[in-house]
Amino acid sequence: MIDVHTDARIRRLFAAEGWKPGDIAREVGVHHSTVRRVLRDAGLIEKRVLKVGTRRSILDPFLPFIHETLERHPRLNAARLYQMVVERGYRGSPGHFRSLIRELRPTPPTEAFLRLRTTPGEQAQVDWGSFGTVEVGRAKRKLSAFVMVLSHSRKPFLRFFYDQRMPSFLLGHVEAFEAFGGVPRVLLYDNLKSAVLERHGDLIRFHPELLAISAHYCFEPRPVGVRRGNEKGRVERAIRYIRGSFFAARDFVDLDDLNAQADTWCATIASERPCPGDRSLSVDSVFAIEQPFLRTLPEDRYVCEDVIDVKVGKTPYVRFDGNDYSVPHLLVRKRLSVRATRTELRVVDREAVVATHQRSYDKGACIEVTEHVAALVAMKLQARQHRATDRLAEHVPNSVELLGRVALRGDNLGSAVSALTRMLRTHGAAALEAAIAQALMAERPHPNSVRTFLERTEDSPRIPVELPNDPRVRELTVKPHALTAYDSLVDTSGAQTKEPKPCS
Repeated sequence: MIDVHTDARIRRLFAAEGWKPGDIAREVGVHHSTVRRVLRDAGLIEKRVLKVGTRRSILDPFLPFIHETLERHPRLNAARLYQMVVERGYRGSPGHFRSLIRELRPTPPTEAFLRLRTTPGEQAQVDWGSFGTVEVGRAKRKLSAFVMVLSHSRKPFLRFFYDQRMPSFLLGHVEAFEAFGGVPRVLLYDNLKSAVLERHGDLIRFHPELLAISAHYCFEPRPVGVRRGNEKGRVERAIRYIRGSFFAARDFVDLDDLNAQADTWCATIASERPCPGDRSLSVDSVFAIEQPFLRTLPEDRYVCEDVIDVKVGKTPYVRFDGNDYSVPHLLVRKRLSVRATRTELRVVDREAVVATHQRSYDKGACIEVTEHVAALVAMKLQARQHRATDRLAEHVPNSVELLGRVALRGDNLGSAVSALTRMLRTHGAAALEAAIAQALMAERPHPNSVRTFLERTEDSPRIPVELPNDPRVRELTVKPHALTAYDSLVDTSGAQTKEPKPCS
């Protein structure tokens, strides 16, 4: 493409100065074919006509085949047509061939469109706009804009989302209707998957969720014709206007901040501009006339949720959109349902809500409720205490009676079990059982009394061994083995029967 100044210069040099096309090409610094195209478009030279029999080109023998092929396939690529002609004996260069085909190709008639006019409250146009990506924590999310424009007043509604999924699409409708204070009778869509699942000519299969919301708000969903961009030009121009007037060079903290700025822009700059249909009035003035013609909103708001079924694994968490959300530990290995809105996530077991979280748009985040974690920790500690009690009963049977009396006195059982377990590790099962028996006989059923009897019966006090706070170490049980196997190494007289191996 050349600019307007170069175009005008080419025409002046040819028509006023009488320059030849080759001289003009060298003067202005463009290809000679460009100069001829400008002159042909201006009607200053006649379009080159190639006819059979003139023998002015090596392409002449192939012209009947080319004309016939272009009549049947007017949009056939010149590169493919060149291959077909080469197979039939053509030996010219591809560049020269393309320049000739450009002149031979029939020019399709340009379609003219009527200016579409709508009555107040009759129609709105809906579409998505893509605005790149933004970083949310460790995630990179696609930023999309839901745009709805009232066709009569050009009143816009703008809402940004991190996706173009169906719940966001439906929520855009709900919030747009609430912003307009009513519902248009017809909503016009492009053939996007959120609206049209399948189309064969005039046979259209709408998305069931779109039909559900249209039944709730009593509007007619209507897709535009295939390759009929003029039918929804209002929303497409609105998206271009949003890119230049609102989004360009705009800073925002997060999605809520961006949407708050979008609401302000829609209420001020976008609504105070002249209305394209009547430039003597502003968009807001025409909207004030159109608003009473919109259908009244229903009493109940349409619920827009993203619902998926999930299964809880061994850990009490469910995964949604790349993040983990905690649930009560009693629900592990169960199938639950996640219902997510733009700001909230609920976990449902049948019809009961078992967990509620604020939705996160990060990736790999772990969102927990303190009560869920505390309940799991308490259950684990209780189970650990029960294992310690069972271990005491196995190695020191009379500890069961001692703990029973501790419970009758109202003392803390957990502290008693911990103290007896430490004595078992330090002094051994036999010494502990004897000390417990003495404490029971003295009617002093308390771990401190047991410790006193242990210290009285032993010549030197035992030094407790500090073990790491790891259940696998603290609760490890080592069973003693019989030593009779070593008796075979000595005879009855006490002499060794086998010589020890010398150390190497």
